[in-house]
Amino acid sequence: MASTTSGDALPSGGRIFTSFPDIFFIPEFVFGGLVWILVASAKVIPANPLGWVMFVSIFCFVMTTLWFFIFLCGGNQSSIWPALDAGYHFVAVVFFLSASVDLAFITYGTGETYKYISGQPALPILELPGVQPDEYLKIYRLYISAVVMSYVATLLYFLHAIFSAIRWKRS
Repeated sequence: MASTTSGDALPSGGRIFTSFPDIFFIPEFVFGGLVWILVASAKVIPANPLGWVMFVSIFCFVMTTLWFFIFLCGGNQSSIWPALDAGYHFVAVVFFLSASVDLAFITYGTGETYKYISGQPALPILELPGVQPDEYLKIYRLYISAVVMSYVATLLYFLHAIFSAIRWKRS
């Protein structure tokens, strides 16, 4: 097993801004935070699947922030950290992928319901209680944006997990 003084050691300090795959931290913040903001800016109805989306986006945002500061302060230099890094990003991929699928389903249902209440031929899949018909289009557009950001965040976490696993195997 390689020591932590080899070239494959995890970066710390300012080197995380220039090392691969750690440069993904900032885009993961941005896109994960945008999912959180976009879903929260619409009505979180239905609460069960969108509650999961909110949990995942907040959990990954907080954990990535914690992970980022651990790397920035140099607390990641023991031999267990490459495995923890790959493991955390794998869990984030699974969480974000499940949240993205849930969010896409809710978005589809919201779009079909908007079409139905605006007179187009469609089945009302998802009735949002307390939402006026003119708000459906706004919520639908916010959810579309959130779905795109969620899949981009999933891709970023996936790339980070793959390259972290490669780095772990080298160490």
